[in-house]
Amino acid sequence: MGEEEAAATPPRNILGVWLVVMAMVGLLLFLMNPSGLQRNVQEIDQVEFYASVSNKTIKSCELMRDAQGVAHITGTRIKDGKETRYRIEMYLGDAQATRLGDSGIKIKYTSTFWTEVLLQVLGAALFVGLLYFLFMRGARNAGMGAMNFGKSRARMLSQDKQKVTFANVAGIKEAMEEVEEIIAFLKAPQKFQKLGGRIPKGVLLLGPPGTGKTLLAKAIAGEAGVPFFSISGSDFIEMFVGVGASRVRDMFEQGKKHAPCIIFIDEIDAVGRSRFTGIGGGHDEREQTLNALLVEMDGFETSDGVIIIAATNRPDVLDPALLRPGRFDRTIIIDLPTLDGREEILRLHAKKLTLGPNADLRRIARGTPGFSGADLANLLNEAALLAARLNKAAVEMADLEEARDKVLWGRERRSRAMDDKERRITAWHESGHAVVQALLEHTEPIHKVTIIPRGMALGATMSLPEKDILNKTRSQLLDELAVCMGGRIAEKLHTGDISTGARMDIRMASHLARHMVCEYGMSDDLGAQAFGENQELMFLGREVSRTQNYSEETARHIDVEVNRLLFEAYARAEKLLTEHRPQLDLVVERLLEVETMDGRDVEDLVEFGRILAEEERKANEPETEDGKQKTEEGGTAGQPESPTVPQVPSAAPAQPPPVS
Repeated sequence: MGEEEAAATPPRNILGVWLVVMAMVGLLLFLMNPSGLQRNVQEIDQVEFYASVSNKTIKSCELMRDAQGVAHITGTRIKDGKETRYRIEMYLGDAQATRLGDSGIKIKYTSTFWTEVLLQVLGAALFVGLLYFLFMRGARNAGMGAMNFGKSRARMLSQDKQKVTFANVAGIKEAMEEVEEIIAFLKAPQKFQKLGGRIPKGVLLLGPPGTGKTLLAKAIAGEAGVPFFSISGSDFIEMFVGVGASRVRDMFEQGKKHAPCIIFIDEIDAVGRSRFTGIGGGHDEREQTLNALLVEMDGFETSDGVIIIAATNRPDVLDPALLRPGRFDRTIIIDLPTLDGREEILRLHAKKLTLGPNADLRRIARGTPGFSGADLANLLNEAALLAARLNKAAVEMADLEEARDKVLWGRERRSRAMDDKERRITAWHESGHAVVQALLEHTEPIHKVTIIPRGMALGATMSLPEKDILNKTRSQLLDELAVCMGGRIAEKLHTGDISTGARMDIRMASHLARHMVCEYGMSDDLGAQAFGENQELMFLGREVSRTQNYSEETARHIDVEVNRLLFEAYARAEKLLTEHRPQLDLVVERLLEVETMDGRDVEDLVEFGRILAEEERKANEPETEDGKQKTEEGGTAGQPESPTVPQVPSAAPAQPPPVS
């Protein structure tokens, strides 16, 4: 969308300035060496000069003596029948001056005082003028002229150029509906005012990075048809004290002149952080700017018709005075898109691509839980680049799958050499995860299992959720603990030893088990209690400590419960793999042969002992199945939505997999 300055900068005659500079430089050169700019001037020595004086071939003589007594003599003389110019510099004492005067040559004396004064003045003026010109030009280009430090940097979006509308936004339907009320108020305020309603003074857009907060603000500008000013929170803060507050006041003055209008402040946490004077001290300039913003939004100088829309992904650090009704009356949550929202976003961005007939965007949406709109746009761009490198006429499903896996785990690293022993251990590790996942009831369908190194991982077992996961039952979490243990148990069944490949499995299982006991209340002995409260310090912006609000005896009891969950999951997975050892061997051998197995092949080997044909699968596949459903053909893997639900990691001996 095009943008233009709210206040146009007056034109400057740059060519005229440079002409003046060139003229001053030329004048300086002439004053420093007036004869040096003349052509055909011959330098002579004293012997030749006095010989010409004696021969009376000197016709004219211009003499200029400096403060050191050095005479600068120029003039004309006759040489070889021709009149030529000469020049000489020499010490001229009283005797030499008398001799020169007695020769009858007309001498013209000039003074150097005013020339030196003019030379110094012009040199200083030229230096100061160049500095001033360069500084002012740079300051104007930066929008902060010497008298404009306190002016707002808000830009007014042009309405006559291509603009973003709601047609360019997808996946945030609820947020768009809330924003449409504000647009309707701006277009027809009397509809709401006759019932006693008033226009919201501020709207705060909250959400993770890449979810479309700024895009939604641009769409508001395109739909409202009112002046729309855009500014970043960091534009208020400068090295000069008081500049931020002055810019806030100037921004609202511009808004009043164009009311009704919308002012959009992106990344407001840069200026709206909580006023804090504890550890680390405060920031007077930022606090002055925040105070000015608070007063302008709801103070004695309340500006009617000016709506503030702000966006941030850090609501935890904002000042409480900024969030109260009367300033930001409405808070709109823009969360990560759901399954349907991801499909809408993919279809919106896919309009610019040439998709093949087998491209299934719905399946890609299923396999990308936790992706933001920016992530999905990047996924499609990676797929297009991959298809272009392979000289394809369209983006096919295989390109979309590879792009998704690349975004999540990194690119395939087939050059990462593994010997036969490590390759076989990796195959057993991933097969252990896959077989346990296929045997348990409350797990997600397997998409594929691979032992091809990708990113920092040596292999991976990927699942494909049928829908967005918002809640997890205790049965599902217990099954996930067992799946985490499957890799180490399979390694032990094969080699009789254990390796470091299960490091991330153990970490995720321990994390999940402790959450079940301390936060989810899923312990039979401890009951529905929460243990431990997070204590956050906002100036650090992250969790730095945990308050232990329970006794040491309870802490030991929590450790016992966590250990019980982990050991029970280990024993459960070990029993499954021991009882189904033939199926595990089949999966391992098949995985070593093809390196990447489809999830349906794993399920066929576990259930039937062989890989079924497509017709047999359709005949054996039920239409619905409680807790689990067979996957469609093709597609790509998906991670569980919950942060506590692990994707099965690789068998990398000392390196964690890049879990998104």
